[in-house]
Amino acid sequence: MKNIPISALIGLFFTALYFLMAIFAPLISPYGMAEVVGDVWEPASSQFLLGTDNIGRDLLSRMIYGGRTTIFIATAATILSFTLGSVLGFFAAVAGGWVDQMLSRFVDLVMSIPTLIFALVVLSVMPVTVPVLIIVMGLLDATRVYRLARAVAVDIEVMDYVEAARLRGEKTAWIIFREILPNALSPLVAEMGLRFIFMVLFVSTLSFLGLGIQPPEADWGGIVKENKDGIVYGIPAALAPAFAIATLAISVNLVADWVLNRTTSLKGGRG
Repeated sequence: MKNIPISALIGLFFTALYFLMAIFAPLISPYGMAEVVGDVWEPASSQFLLGTDNIGRDLLSRMIYGGRTTIFIATAATILSFTLGSVLGFFAAVAGGWVDQMLSRFVDLVMSIPTLIFALVVLSVMPVTVPVLIIVMGLLDATRVYRLARAVAVDIEVMDYVEAARLRGEKTAWIIFREILPNALSPLVAEMGLRFIFMVLFVSTLSFLGLGIQPPEADWGGIVKENKDGIVYGIPAALAPAFAIATLAISVNLVADWVLNRTTSLKGGRG
């Protein structure tokens, strides 16, 4: 712990806190997610620590369950985007030729359409469920990961140890997972933190626009939408999820920066 900077400790604390709250939401939530327990927009009290929302549900309980939904979707979509994007990016760099050109031009085509508009069009004609949200978000974001993975792999692919692996007769899968991946971890880890936060903001934006998590299910963007009218009357219910999103974003970035510094030595290759 002595070698961990204060900023990383703060990031680890809040990141772990949010993830633990998400995992144990049913155990620590004072009330049910959709249970109406009071009047509309009651102020914070010993009974309702954050007050109530626009229809009298406990805001703290909604926040805990909303965090569970938001973090689960963002994590799953990030894993999907990195698995698909990095593997395809590495494969394009190793294969080269027409395979690289075909994949890269297809990714350029998808990236030429604004991500939010693309997602809104797709979700407007599909049932909005959690699996659909994860797949749509993961596939759209995989294009960004593909670009980074391919750029990193192109530099690594010309290294002597990769050439030695080819001369030994190693297959493409070996070169990708045993030679390129370990030496590409540093930029990928840093990017993963940023993409996770983008996913949190993405799903929150979709919910705020009405094409994300559907009521009575909760997520942070949806809670902001439900309580935004209260801001006019000085009711801070919509600020709680906004604060949660901001602190999670800062915390994950602090952790990602620390991990990047720890893994920088991987950039130089294995030798």
